Amino acid sequence: MYLTAGLHRALQRHPDKTALVAGPRRLSFRSLVERVARLASGLQALGLQPGDRVALLARNSDRYAESVLALWWSGAVALPLNTRWSQAEMVYALQDCEVGMLLVDDAFLDQAQALVAELPELKTCLHWGERGAPGLLDYEQIIARSEAVEDRRCSAEELAVILYTGGTTGFPKGVMLSHRNFWASTVGRMAEVPNPSDFITLLVTPLFHVAGLGRLIGQIQSGGACVMLPAFEPEAVLRTIAQERITDTLLVPSMVQMLFDSPAFGQYDLSSIRRIAWGAAPMALPLLERCLSAFEGVEFMHAYGMTETAASVTVHRIGHAPEERQGARIRSAGHAGFASEIRIADAQGKSLGCGEVGEIWIRGAAVMMGYWKRPEESAQALRDGWLRTGDGGYLDAQGYLFVVDRIKDMVISGGENVYPAEVEDALGQHPAVATCAVIGIPDAKWGEAVHAVVQLREGAKVTPQELQAHCRSRLASYKCPKSVEFLSSLPLSAAGKVLKSELRRARQGGVLTG
Repeated sequence: MYLTAGLHRALQRHPDKTALVAGPRRLSFRSLVERVARLASGLQALGLQPGDRVALLARNSDRYAESVLALWWSGAVALPLNTRWSQAEMVYALQDCEVGMLLVDDAFLDQAQALVAELPELKTCLHWGERGAPGLLDYEQIIARSEAVEDRRCSAEELAVILYTGGTTGFPKGVMLSHRNFWASTVGRMAEVPNPSDFITLLVTPLFHVAGLGRLIGQIQSGGACVMLPAFEPEAVLRTIAQERITDTLLVPSMVQMLFDSPAFGQYDLSSIRRIAWGAAPMALPLLERCLSAFEGVEFMHAYGMTETAASVTVHRIGHAPEERQGARIRSAGHAGFASEIRIADAQGKSLGCGEVGEIWIRGAAVMMGYWKRPEESAQALRDGWLRTGDGGYLDAQGYLFVVDRIKDMVISGGENVYPAEVEDALGQHPAVATCAVIGIPDAKWGEAVHAVVQLREGAKVTPQELQAHCRSRLASYKCPKSVEFLSSLPLSAAGKVLKSELRRARQGGVLTG
């Protein structure tokens, strides 16, 4: 149950098969294993010890993947930094984890040099890229001058990754994920959804996000290829699918929407695609129906999970059979996977019955070790082996999970619970709406009022009153937006999720503009 096991398996079975592609660079598994073993040797010569935390500040690339694998080869812990963080947030994470080594690419070289100047304890910094980097060690030179070392083959319980969650207040928490956690999540998903070794996966979701990192691990374990894109750009994604004959990819709904809205959609041959997975946020039904119509013969898969569960714990596969497209179950996140157990609990932890909305609790080998240096918060999140997710949901009679919304995002208006995802789904069915987000705002009469922030399709026009009437035709009156605001774009995280915390802060500060 160590995360470099897939490298050894691939080296035995198909050493000359392509493992990683990034722009003009293509690596076979033979070359990848050699570079990982030499990089691990070079890092150890620089003082790296098992258990040391090493930060990565970079965009997706083959070298990012190599670096993470080399850290695990050495028994060290990867700390992928969110590239959208402020300097203060990065300093916090680096100090919190007592990081002494940083790996960086061209895109964040200036920021890395500022971090090195600010943090005396950050003694070693490696750089990969084309820009000159005075004072930093050259990544390729380290590999070239180092002799390969043996894989340490970590135990299942050893810490592999610390991923910081984005909080709405204060600084984020470091989620500790072991080799067992990622292994269980990956193998559990493979047992549910076949992952043939001939799959060529497009990785465009960032590797500092659990979904992107989890998909990389899955491909390494199965011996499949990963094509890396540094950032999501709709035409680059479409062009890469056509050029590299991509078979599957993982996106978030906002990315899917941007693909459809791109003028380049329809200009490239996408016939190689066999599966598109989405997660991180619910997909509006009109967008899902558009996907099913546009991609003939392609399987769609809704994955539900979180950082604390090392990626997905449920999957719902949607094929093209009529029975898979009809009825309410198309909105389900699927059954509990082979590596997880799910129940729905009330505020006191009591299990709820079929169809009753409560908090989703998860138990299994994929559940995190805890939060880094936060024993009290770990104890609050983990109860008798169960992870309290903070997500609201319910199970139907056949055990299908339906995720309603984040409990903290729930709006309580006039004593009634309103789940924003339900309102967003109704708004998304209006032809003028490209995307939207629903938040609660203070209201003297109702306590909280439902407020919609809407981005319109290009050239579309609609009034707030028309959208409110549209919602009233689909929802109970108390769920409908009391106010509607238009923006030219919604704030997104680097992983493509709408940042509702920014919408709330901007609304409170009176500076929301579009």
